[in-house]
Amino acid sequence: MASNLNPFENAQQEIKRAVTRLGMHPAVYEILKQPMKVLTVVIPVQMDDGSIKVFTGYRAQHNNAPGPYKGGIRFHPDVTLDEVKALAMWMTFKCGVVGLPYGGGKGGVACNPKELSRGELERLSRGYIRAVAEVVGAEKDIPAPDVYTNPQIMAWMMDEFSQLKGYNEFGVITGKPLVVGGSAGRNEATARGCSIVVREAAKTLGFSLKGATVAVQGFGNAGSIVARLLHAEGCRIVAVVDSTGGAYNPAGMDPGRLSEHKVKTGSVKGYPGTKSVSSAELLTMECDILVPAALENQITASVASQVKAKIVAEAANGPTTPDGDRVLTQQGVFLIPDILASAGGVTVSYFEWVQNNMGYYWTEQEVNERLEAIMVKGFQEVLTMKKLGKDIDMRLAAYMVAVKRVADAMAVRGWLGNTTSQVAKMEVKPA
Repeated sequence: MASNLNPFENAQQEIKRAVTRLGMHPAVYEILKQPMKVLTVVIPVQMDDGSIKVFTGYRAQHNNAPGPYKGGIRFHPDVTLDEVKALAMWMTFKCGVVGLPYGGGKGGVACNPKELSRGELERLSRGYIRAVAEVVGAEKDIPAPDVYTNPQIMAWMMDEFSQLKGYNEFGVITGKPLVVGGSAGRNEATARGCSIVVREAAKTLGFSLKGATVAVQGFGNAGSIVARLLHAEGCRIVAVVDSTGGAYNPAGMDPGRLSEHKVKTGSVKGYPGTKSVSSAELLTMECDILVPAALENQITASVASQVKAKIVAEAANGPTTPDGDRVLTQQGVFLIPDILASAGGVTVSYFEWVQNNMGYYWTEQEVNERLEAIMVKGFQEVLTMKKLGKDIDMRLAAYMVAVKRVADAMAVRGWLGNTTSQVAKMEVKPA
């Protein structure tokens, strides 16, 4: 589905729209339209058969005016430089929309981790962190897990970096196992943040979550946990799909048992009492809440014209194309954009970094309470921005909130020279 869209160009479009509507000096866009630094590295890895295989890796650092760069590392065969640059930009604004003291960064290695042994994966992980060691650190750039990376990989990377430094630096990476400085609540954080803003959106629209119908595209970590949390709020989970199939039951399904079925069979398909459903059918079915939690560019203009949900909550990065966005807005769908809906993960990563720096760790209840406060505040600030001007949709409002925070930081640091006063007096301009 529209997979040829360039994510870097899409991100630039969103920034330009926000800068224009805020009436900012053009210098703001010129600074924000590209990363401040991009590193390409070559990583030679000894394979189990004794041969040497060379992998290409990247680290993009978008903007550090609000604080250190922050963003995940993905291992995937299709990792490209443009993708990593776009994701770094999105991270700047994901942090900005909820007010975290970070700029955005992102890393990746072009590889297929499913084809690597545990030993090969460890050597690749350590090789990557050695290659980027000069540009990362607890006060510089703090990586985290992303696609096909996990807490174990983060532990290897943290250990390698600590060995290079000669002392433990747990704060260099977040998303680690609890025993080496990880945070309670991190595994559920992205999904929990999404469920919080869905609840706030339902309040805004004036309907109860009790009995509300939910369809979830993608039943991995984020999708399965969003389903469980919304089910606990009283929602009916009527449809889910994963990469191999789907399950549909208008009476609702128990996400916990559905997860057990997937573990046993490898798919949600065939769950007792359900009918098979495709990803395309799920996106356009009758439901109150649609949660795209899979791949980018899923809701194109043609798909959006058939979406029947009241709320679309983007748990995945970039699931809606720019054209799809416009159609959803025209149809009156309440969209919770990815930079807000999926900000729970980086928020609890921030908590992990804070705990590492303090050497004092919070309970899961404390983490969840702090996450709740930040997500609710972020949602309300975006909603307020949306109401300030004509034709401001939720995505544009989220970018406006985030861009303004970053621009304010650049202004007070003197990066914008004599344009500082113009940034400070920014007003929402007519469409």
